[in-house]
Amino acid sequence: MARPRTPKLSAPAIADAALALVDRNGEFTIPGLAKAMGVSPSSLYNHVASKDDIVEMMRGAAMGEIELPEPDGDWVNTLRQIATGYMRSYAKHPRLIPLFTAHTVRDEGTLRVYDRLAGAFAAGGFTAADSLAAITVLDSFVLGSALDAAAPSQVWESADENSGALNAALEAGLAVPERAWRTFEYGLEILLAGFRLQGNSAQPQEPATSS
Repeated sequence: MARPRTPKLSAPAIADAALALVDRNGEFTIPGLAKAMGVSPSSLYNHVASKDDIVEMMRGAAMGEIELPEPDGDWVNTLRQIATGYMRSYAKHPRLIPLFTAHTVRDEGTLRVYDRLAGAFAAGGFTAADSLAAITVLDSFVLGSALDAAAPSQVWESADENSGALNAALEAGLAVPERAWRTFEYGLEILLAGFRLQGNSAQPQEPATSS
């Protein structure tokens, strides 16, 4: 029998199969992944050292969809483009999020995304400590927004016991198409405005000139 032209086991194939299992079940196991791919667990271990390696393969596949913008001098727009790409990628695979947050980021492609974020905040005048805090805030917002994108159209129940203000807000929200995405864009612009304000305050001020 002729060998298949495309090897059954490769890093992209393993990542894709694991992604499909997580999308369906919220988790994966080595035996379950091997069965889904029609191979033995020992065959998988010829390509990966541990489950952690597969998690990083999946992270790389998800984050690899993000197109990193070329530096254009507008550090806030760089943040906007990366955050939007990040949201678009993770909204496709919301069940990956709890799995990813339980593992240290090692994937090189993913680290390049965070490296570009760090560079953008540094260009905005953020200190190293503030850059890390800001990256964490942005990261948390995007991941939460991706989970919200997978939520039902009616997230909160309208009830007589609620205040009129809450029920009015809930009713208005049901009429908003693509509510999760519009909410993401709204929140992102608030975050970016805050980041810009902090960056502006960190810039050295021109000395006042006497008239």
